Amino acid sequence: MAGQLSVTDFFEDFLKKQPLLVDKKVLQSNYAPQLILHRQSQIQQIAAILAVSLRREKPSNIFVYGKTGTGKTVVTQYVLMKLLESASAKNIPLKTVYVNCKLKKIADTEYRIIAELAKNLGKSVPATGLPTDEVYNIFLKALDSTEQIVVLVLDEVDRLVDKTGDEILYNLTRLNSSLSKAQLSIIGISNDVRFMENLDSRVKSSLGEENIVFPAYDAVQLVEILRERAKIAFRTNALEEGMLEKCAAYAAREHGDARRAIELLRVAGEVAEREGSEIVKSEHVDRAEERIEKDTVLEITTTQPKQSQAVFYATLLMPADGKKIETGNVYEKYKEICAAAGLSPLTQRRVSDLIGELDMLGLINAKVVSKGRYGRTREIYINIQTDMREKVQGKLKEELGL
Repeated sequence: MAGQLSVTDFFEDFLKKQPLLVDKKVLQSNYAPQLILHRQSQIQQIAAILAVSLRREKPSNIFVYGKTGTGKTVVTQYVLMKLLESASAKNIPLKTVYVNCKLKKIADTEYRIIAELAKNLGKSVPATGLPTDEVYNIFLKALDSTEQIVVLVLDEVDRLVDKTGDEILYNLTRLNSSLSKAQLSIIGISNDVRFMENLDSRVKSSLGEENIVFPAYDAVQLVEILRERAKIAFRTNALEEGMLEKCAAYAAREHGDARRAIELLRVAGEVAEREGSEIVKSEHVDRAEERIEKDTVLEITTTQPKQSQAVFYATLLMPADGKKIETGNVYEKYKEICAAAGLSPLTQRRVSDLIGELDMLGLINAKVVSKGRYGRTREIYINIQTDMREKVQGKLKEELGL
């Protein structure tokens, strides 16, 4: 058609434009900054605990907790990187192993996580087929093959316990008694500040030898973090005044989540570039927030344990007329879903706890109300936009195999 721009011409024109984003990786979740702001206290605490490994002594186990996006993983990895540099310079045999327990293919069974640990120590284990005890033995032999200190990081350790129970943590924290050459220290990282409450007391005392809390960032701190990243990520004068503050304000509303603030900045930059804008404006932040909100709801939905998914699906199947939903009604629907999905139904009390967790995640709003002599119940309202509800229901149906 005459006057129509070909795809090749479009690409050529695109390459002629000066990009707004000159180093996008600085705004990605796996970027390791050289300067970590507002976390000096936590860096020093972790460094002080791990420093004894440079004397060839086993450090205490550490439990690190705080809300999502408070810098737990980035600080832990930064301190370990510096520790490895010092150990290498002094010829001290130190190894670190990092496992993200959120990844289904790695941490959905005890077998798989121990196989992953063995693989990190150079031993190949088949994906299935061996008795779990044998996989433990392979891992133990690999670990104890030489004199070394191994620091094992279990990121999002609460996800591991949700899937496999806390026996695996008990086994790992007791491994040192079976080692003659090596020593194992564990760092557990969790977004769930109440995670330790539900653990067996033996595991709690072993894993939580040292506890380090990461508080949420405030809006001022988030602006400083964003400004530091933006200096590298964007070309000069690419950001409208007040845009960083808007990103920070959105993220501060989400419990001071730096990861969210940085993602918002990146997506706003992408939206501005796609629209051919000369600078990233406040309106681009609004559009980025809308896009991320939809992606986040789907991600949270798919990463929940099956029982939580069944409870959430039951809630979404309640009438969508804006009226309050009560726990008893959700529980009856939940039992039907369990029967169809081949799950063993939990007690109504436990389902009420899961409803509370869904409320904490922001997927629903669940308010405890008194029914007088009939006891108490939760009045539930769904926080998802109508256009997302159908999409989430479809995803849950798929996840539950219905």
